[in-house]
Amino acid sequence: MAVKIRAGEHVLDGELRVPPDAVGLVIFAHGSGSSRFSSRNQAVARTLEEARLATLLLDLLTPREEAEDRVTGGYRFDIELLGERVIAAVDWATESEDVKRLPIALFGASTGAAAALMAGAGRPALVRAVISRGGRPDLAEAALRRAQAPTLLIVGSRDTEVIEMNRRAMAKMIAPADLVIVPGASHLFEEPGTLERVAALASEFCLRHVTGPNPQGKTARPAVDFY
Repeated sequence: MAVKIRAGEHVLDGELRVPPDAVGLVIFAHGSGSSRFSSRNQAVARTLEEARLATLLLDLLTPREEAEDRVTGGYRFDIELLGERVIAAVDWATESEDVKRLPIALFGASTGAAAALMAGAGRPALVRAVISRGGRPDLAEAALRRAQAPTLLIVGSRDTEVIEMNRRAMAKMIAPADLVIVPGASHLFEEPGTLERVAALASEFCLRHVTGPNPQGKTARPAVDFY
């Protein structure tokens, strides 16, 4: 269903899907130059919905901001603004009759991953998990030592520069964090089977953390895995 989410003086467009007997909600933060219609995020969302996870895909920018960003790129790296927009979506979810009972996870792609980490740091009692796909967690510098939710960083093995950015960001995090490197995948996970692997990893991670006890405040040694 189409939803409207107020973020300060602006209203953001979103798409909410709630499967029967949903056990959690995953809020998507898209990357630079993308929107709630992102084919990759839509594909991941379908897998999550099959696992009884509700999904909220939303535009982090208004139509006017999106049009301006296409010309200037002035909004896509405004991580503070994007993080505030994700926080607005988290707050909206806690009041929505459709999903307010559901524990929340965040899924961010590219710069949206930094926004998700910022939102997790801003709402530590509400956000149970954060997943990053090909993300730039390094852009959430101010939040890395405050975010408490368990975090899964997924990067393609061919995306070598972003792998190093994720490694450096993970070293600064206090939250339990795992870096999963998907063999053969590039930044956009366009190779056959790689996006499906992302969706499966995200589904398993979300189910583990939204249905279990809230691990807020716990820490763990970061790990790196290859799948």
